[in-house]
Amino acid sequence: MKTQTLALDVYGTLMDTTSVKMILRDMFDEKADQLSELWRSKQLEYSFRRGLMNQYVDFSIVTQQALEYAVQQMGLNTDEDQRRKLIGSYERLSSFADVKVSIVKLKNHGFKLYAYSNGSKSAVSDLLKQAEILESLDGVVSMEDVKSFKPNPTGYKYFNEKTSTEKSDTWMVSGNSFDVIGAANYGMKTVWLKRDQNSVWDPMGFEPTIVCASLFEIAEEIESYLKENEHGKN
Repeated sequence: MKTQTLALDVYGTLMDTTSVKMILRDMFDEKADQLSELWRSKQLEYSFRRGLMNQYVDFSIVTQQALEYAVQQMGLNTDEDQRRKLIGSYERLSSFADVKVSIVKLKNHGFKLYAYSNGSKSAVSDLLKQAEILESLDGVVSMEDVKSFKPNPTGYKYFNEKTSTEKSDTWMVSGNSFDVIGAANYGMKTVWLKRDQNSVWDPMGFEPTIVCASLFEIAEEIESYLKENEHGKN
């Protein structure tokens, strides 16, 4: 069986974007949850827009502009110090509880592991280092190198080029359905990490190869899939 490579999404997959709620609650109390959701949704929307317009900027700017929209939309007043703290919170996101132990497990099963993100390589590396994850990975691949954002197919192709891998042996692992769909469209196998069991899959004509509720399940699920499909070929 060929070595399988996992392209691990970062924001929303390894790192919990809702962990910003702690500082949001200190500032905005009961409006924190709504602000967190609006901030994240606008962050993704702005990355999609910029990808379509070929107007790339660093992902940190996308995050900042999404925050500016969110606070204005909700009629919240923030000063420069508060905005700096809020942006800084995105640089100190917490990892999901299953990440560290799952990374070790995946390594022990022989998978090659790369973080693959819209974020800059330096920002993502710093974030993963703080979470004590970076040293366990084989590398970090950033969309900044292609000056676009996922789900642009150019990015998934670049991932394979950068890691000297083949898409047939590469799995996109993401908690974001748009990312899974983008990778499937390009031709990778995919794992949708369905952390929220109330999440609804986007009905766009693509289905994930595997659906898991936790990173800890992925090794056995991929190995089972490969064995079943190898048996089917024979």
